[in-house]
Amino acid sequence: MRHAPILSLLVCISVCSCTSIDTSPTETLGNARLQSPSGSPAGSVDLFADGSELKVSLTASGLTQGAHGFHLHTTGRCDTPDFKSAGGHLNPADNVHGTLSPGGSHLGDLPNLTVAADGVANATVVVSNDPARALDAIFDADGTAVIIHAEADDYRTNPSGDAGARVACGVLTRR
Repeated sequence: MRHAPILSLLVCISVCSCTSIDTSPTETLGNARLQSPSGSPAGSVDLFADGSELKVSLTASGLTQGAHGFHLHTTGRCDTPDFKSAGGHLNPADNVHGTLSPGGSHLGDLPNLTVAADGVANATVVVSNDPARALDAIFDADGTAVIIHAEADDYRTNPSGDAGARVACGVLTRR
């Protein structure tokens, strides 16, 4: 049968295109380069599996000291200067915003970042305990952006946590 190799290839491609992850510690699944509203480099983000958890690890610089909202946004675009092209928070389950809200939170709701006096933030946080479902949402057709806001997220104001302007943005790309 002349078509058997092609059929086998198509079966392999369709099986391999399904979202699955190896849950070995620290398997890097994606990353983003953060930029400031002026377009200058502002840090990096790695998305990785750690056991049964999907996590992001961030290093950012050039920020003001204090707490800053940190979210995954629904569209993988970072048009300067305001990053509004990234849309709202990643929210495939259509939940209300915030870990302090009844029925919250969005998939894109992450803990606030604490920025040191030197303007640097380092954090590793859990995105989801359901990596396959989260990866489907993150790497959908229009992608996902990582946003750092000017102010702290209050963890309850719908839809965005009242976190203020977007001061850094990066598009997550699959590795």
